[in-house]
Amino acid sequence: MKKILTLLLFAGIVLSCSTAQSVGKKKSNAKAIQVNAKTPVKKKGKIKDYSKVITKDAITDTGLFNVHLIGEKYFFEIPLKYLNTDMLLVSRFAKLPSNLGGGYVNAGTKTNTRLINWERFKDKILIKEKSFSAIAADSLPINVSVKANNYESTLYAFDIKAFSKDSSAVVIDVSSFYGSDVKSISGLSSRLRSAYKVKNLDKSRSFINSVKSFPENIEVIQDFTYNAAKPPVNTGDETISVQMNQSMILLPKTPMQPRLFDERVGWFTLSKYDYSSEELKADRKTYLRRWKLIPKDIEAYNRGELVEPIKPIVYYLDPATPMKFRSYMKEGIELWQKAFEAAGFKNAIIAKDPPTKDEDPDFSPEDIRYSVVRYVASTTRNATGPSVADPRSGEIIESDIIWYHNHLRSYRNRYLLETGAANPLARTLNTPDEEIGEMMKMVIAHEVGHTLGLPHNMSASYAYDVESYRDGAFTQQNGIAATIMDYARYNYIAQPGDENIRFVRQLGPYDNYAINYGYRYIDSAKSADDEKEILNSWILEKVGNPIYKFGKQSSRFDPTAQTEDIGNNSILASTYGLKNLKIVAKNLPSWTCDQTDNYEDLEELYGELLSVWSRYVGHVVTHVGGVVEDTKNPSQEGSVYNPVDKDYQKSAIQWLHRNAFETPMFLIDKSILQNINYAGYTEKIRRYQARHLNNLLSFERVGRLIDHNALDSKSYSALEMLRDLRKGIWSETNKSLNVSIFRRNLQRVYLDAMFKLFTEDLDPNRSRQYFNVNQSDIRALVRGELNVIKRMLTSAARTSIDTETEYHYKDSIERINTILNPK
Repeated sequence: MKKILTLLLFAGIVLSCSTAQSVGKKKSNAKAIQVNAKTPVKKKGKIKDYSKVITKDAITDTGLFNVHLIGEKYFFEIPLKYLNTDMLLVSRFAKLPSNLGGGYVNAGTKTNTRLINWERFKDKILIKEKSFSAIAADSLPINVSVKANNYESTLYAFDIKAFSKDSSAVVIDVSSFYGSDVKSISGLSSRLRSAYKVKNLDKSRSFINSVKSFPENIEVIQDFTYNAAKPPVNTGDETISVQMNQSMILLPKTPMQPRLFDERVGWFTLSKYDYSSEELKADRKTYLRRWKLIPKDIEAYNRGELVEPIKPIVYYLDPATPMKFRSYMKEGIELWQKAFEAAGFKNAIIAKDPPTKDEDPDFSPEDIRYSVVRYVASTTRNATGPSVADPRSGEIIESDIIWYHNHLRSYRNRYLLETGAANPLARTLNTPDEEIGEMMKMVIAHEVGHTLGLPHNMSASYAYDVESYRDGAFTQQNGIAATIMDYARYNYIAQPGDENIRFVRQLGPYDNYAINYGYRYIDSAKSADDEKEILNSWILEKVGNPIYKFGKQSSRFDPTAQTEDIGNNSILASTYGLKNLKIVAKNLPSWTCDQTDNYEDLEELYGELLSVWSRYVGHVVTHVGGVVEDTKNPSQEGSVYNPVDKDYQKSAIQWLHRNAFETPMFLIDKSILQNINYAGYTEKIRRYQARHLNNLLSFERVGRLIDHNALDSKSYSALEMLRDLRKGIWSETNKSLNVSIFRRNLQRVYLDAMFKLFTEDLDPNRSRQYFNVNQSDIRALVRGELNVIKRMLTSAARTSIDTETEYHYKDSIERINTILNPK
């Protein structure tokens, strides 16, 4: 159908004019003014003959649009058939100064993704940004209201310079759009402009570098220099120079058939409100973000044979990738081939080296036609897996995996700290190449999982029994989690003497399950709704099997969905982990500074050793007031949210007293501390202990315990938790013992935390579990506990203790008096 842009006079103006002119006259018929996008309308002095605009001096590049360079000006010759056609405009950095925007902004970072149309308005061509957050069928009356209440912004307006000789295309000058500071496609957000005190774009040092047209996309490179009072790199010239890449790609005329999201299977998604619904509200529909895979031979596919997709997923390595790492990266990408076989596809995902100049002179990592594993020269220690998707359907168009150069150092360090006790290969700063390669391969596989549509699944490591991690045969077959998408990096449970242990993660059965769910081609389904029953049956087949459970990363209350943990019993897993960590701490100098003859690595690894200890402790903390979330539909048995067993919570508190709040003396090693810093020894321990004690004594946790006890009087109550905590934190008062500096610090942390509970309130904008603290039991419970502690301190201060402990007790009494009687 030909699309016609119709310009209607505003209703209010039409009404007022017709009313004013109708007095004593016959009412005339108002006609809408129409402009046919395919009919040239020449206005003298504005629209010129084609040959007057596109002269013989033009250098032309043919493709989606013909691009003409004349002098320093660029012209697009846009075929009229592409007006009102959906395209994606993607902006990203091609080059940028060091430290711009922090550690996670780099060459290849996308700054904007917009769905656009080129539209004609009189003698202008507009770039209109389209939104698909609200939709309705074109045939329904409500579609008019959806469009009226979701009016699309205009990014830029161009004068029509000419029409092509056969009137099938329109010519516009795009030099100003791509050559000036158009904020909608700029790499400098308002936040960055404010942070770096950006004044303006220096036009004398800014220009369009190149414009290339391909059959389905146009790639523009811009060099921009800004005047900025506080640039990220201060060289004295108050300048920020960036190179931007603008990709514009034609989207499929018919969007891919979307697949409905089910929260029981983790997936990256996009959502929209559908006003076509027969319900008494707009339906919020959520779809998977996924690549479009269609079997080459559908009949063979339906017979159960493995079939190649018409268009496989292809990743190229960045030309900057060091040669020694390339094989590991390619292997990491193609590990997913096995998972796609579970969905019926073979060779669905392929890794390739970057083409040479002879093979593809136009190859660029920024080109939206290519998905690339970007190798970034940055001190950031991480890797990420972003992607670009069609907002109409969720179809992934392109993705870039970002690998930061220093990332492997983090993996080396954790390999040493978490597995060194049981793994001789980890007891060195010079980790063997094969071990490093295996780590890199699995990190790349993890990031590829993100680009395929999979988020983190934090329940996957909870699927395996703790003791299984000490079984060589089990770990070699199953790795350390049911998916590569969990944050389960190393087997820190295996003990010295355990044999044939796999210490590094790998893909698992959940990955096969999720890929089948998202990518299995359902030939019989003609719409997303047609698939619902089939998809639900796949989920119900796996219900009750922890291997196929999905756990949200965002959960702060579910101990079965934690980051960086492994095993189905955090108390036992952390006990094993601390046993190993004590061995590592004892050997840390001999594995580092004794080999390098400097203390740099020792200092770095000791700092990370404290973090590992803190992680193991944190895994146990989450069980106190914890709630297991088991997402299910009403047709399934059982509740979605279930508090952790009371006895387990009490055991968790006792474990924390022994391993976190009693001073961890193995972390206080003079041979380490006095060689890496001149002071700050007590503060290091206080800071980490405070983190966990404050976490226990948080409004949210105490509030959850109150709620649980209201529904079940036999559950672990807030009063029991506070009593158990008090008995351990202040245990010295009952034994006439002197209190060490580390314990005195911890007890002051406790009093500060109780002061907060007694005087402050929850911020409804920051808390997910908001309630009226002042009218809850919290103040009464805190007052009661503080009065008990005050009596204990008063009695203990009269016993035979050293002066520092006496002063500490008396000071603590005064602190409690101030909390209870602030006036």
